[in-house]
Amino acid sequence: MPQLNPAPWFAILTFSWLIFLTVIPPKVLAHKFPNEPTPQSTEKPKTESWNWPWQ
Repeated sequence: MPQLNPAPWFAILTFSWLIFLTVIPPKVLAHKFPNEPTPQSTEKPKTESWNWPWQ
């Protein structure tokens, strides 16, 4: 049965993965974030205790 011969299919698989691994990663890594994150302030926000009317 010729379809069980792994030689041409393994070569096709290897070359296709080689092409995918050389073409796709630079395209994905070329994307930039549109908004850079802004640094948060280091001081903690002032928290107040809640005034529970039923206690």
